[in-house]
Amino acid sequence: MFVLNGEERKIRIALPSKGRLSEETLQLMQRSGLAVKRPNIRQYQATIPTLPGVEVLFQRAGDIAVSVRDGIVDLGISGLDVVSEVADDSKDILVMLDDLGFGGCKLYAIVPESAKDITQIKDVDQLIPSKREKLRVATKFPNLTRRFFEKNNILNVDYIKAEGALEIAPLIGYADMITDLVSSGLTLRDNRLKVLDDGLILKSQACLIANRKNLVASSQVMESARLLLEFIVAYLRAEGNVAVFANIRGRSMAEVADLILGKEVIRGLQGPTISKVITHQGENWFAVNLIIKKFQLGEAIKELRSIGGSGVVVTPINFIFEEEPEAYTRMLEELRRDYGR
Repeated sequence: MFVLNGEERKIRIALPSKGRLSEETLQLMQRSGLAVKRPNIRQYQATIPTLPGVEVLFQRAGDIAVSVRDGIVDLGISGLDVVSEVADDSKDILVMLDDLGFGGCKLYAIVPESAKDITQIKDVDQLIPSKREKLRVATKFPNLTRRFFEKNNILNVDYIKAEGALEIAPLIGYADMITDLVSSGLTLRDNRLKVLDDGLILKSQACLIANRKNLVASSQVMESARLLLEFIVAYLRAEGNVAVFANIRGRSMAEVADLILGKEVIRGLQGPTISKVITHQGENWFAVNLIIKKFQLGEAIKELRSIGGSGVVVTPINFIFEEEPEAYTRMLEELRRDYGR
């Protein structure tokens, strides 16, 4: 428990409550060594046994961004799209990691296929009917859309906040165009819509966020944020890599190192770890330990064999902890710039 703004409570992290974003978030937490314990799926509270001072709350993605912005929740995982929309010009939300590796989508400016001459944002004024003065844009993201249009000097616009399926809006005359999230583009084609060539507003995926003021006000919130970053970054860094162990015959450690460093793949992330193998036959064998990308494993085996490698063992990697995570250093720098501490 800690006291923040006169309230005694646990540190709170909000996670998505349903859908694919929820499933992938829980998978990330588990694989990062931060498994969430939720005794009953109908409960909206849970714990993280490895972080005993933290309470998990399950909310909708948009509500998570609001809760973190308002400081009701200290930390959260949501989509960068809703975070950017809710944050608007507020600096209360700090994005600690914007690339958790799932929940990817893109927010685009979209017009009817029938508007064949309109391919760029500068041309959208042509969509305004003669009886109207303003362009009507239907969107679930009015703040992001407004900033994009203003950046492109399109100012004569009515932004229509809409929910549900937006694709029908131009067809029924509810709007002249829309901005919406696009993944495969199939829904757009089925509804005779197209994205503008320069209409990309935002690339989004799941992100880890925090309330700036709560981080500064509480060393406990800051420590929880550091631990989350530490484990998630170490897991993401390890994902897609494998550890390779092999024995190589050579006259010296330096000779074996030169053989390995002369190869494209097996030189590893920072170079090999080499040690002497003590044999009863008196031969010069050296054990090497490499970290390589999983998709390069076939080439790595080939390179090891070309320099006399044998007894190759490959194991998965769960975490790669290095120096203090760059994301944590960036976070501290931002807070020092904003709050002088």
